Amino acid sequence: MKLLQVDSSVLGTNSVSRQLTAEIVAAWRAANPGLTVDYLDVAANAPSHFGADSLGIKVGVQAEPTPAQAAENAVSESLINQFLAADVIVLGAPLYNFAIPSQLKAWIDRLAQAGRTFKYTEKGPVGLAGGKTVIVASTRGGVYSTSEGGQAMEHQESYLKVVFGFFGITDVRIVRAEGLAMGEAAKAAAIETARAHIATAVKPAAAAEAVAA
Repeated sequence: MKLLQVDSSVLGTNSVSRQLTAEIVAAWRAANPGLTVDYLDVAANAPSHFGADSLGIKVGVQAEPTPAQAAENAVSESLINQFLAADVIVLGAPLYNFAIPSQLKAWIDRLAQAGRTFKYTEKGPVGLAGGKTVIVASTRGGVYSTSEGGQAMEHQESYLKVVFGFFGITDVRIVRAEGLAMGEAAKAAAIETARAHIATAVKPAAAAEAVAA
């Protein structure tokens, strides 16, 4: 089994999402002794945001790529091959301005390739990357999950569930710590709640359904 750990917080050692991804990976490794772990830090090594050179070769703008297109294509190929090789993806995804970090979005943009992670058919899109498990370490300064208004404001967990579902991945589990900016007591309680969910998140899919809220 191969696991890919992806961190995206810009806070370094002060990041709760990084703390949680490390704990999730440790728990998964304990449950799967033969596990191989690959690591990607998109905050430290972010792919460039999508542009004409990133997209050009993929849509057949020209038969022979320019040097810039070839360089961007090499980045995309490396990232998508790493993603497709993983059975489990542990993703650190803090909430920044109601959405995911732009570096994380840039990574996802490189994965969204027709013919690799999805395809279009006469009946609509079909995901091609099914069979994987994604565990999201979701961190938030405020509380969004407990009210209809809060749920409407966040485009973090909701976006990740949609985009991975588009890739064909239906096993998306959430380990959430929210209210982290609402005082030390609230932060400590949020982290303990998230830790309590980690044990469920590393179980087989049927047993982990409760945590994917």
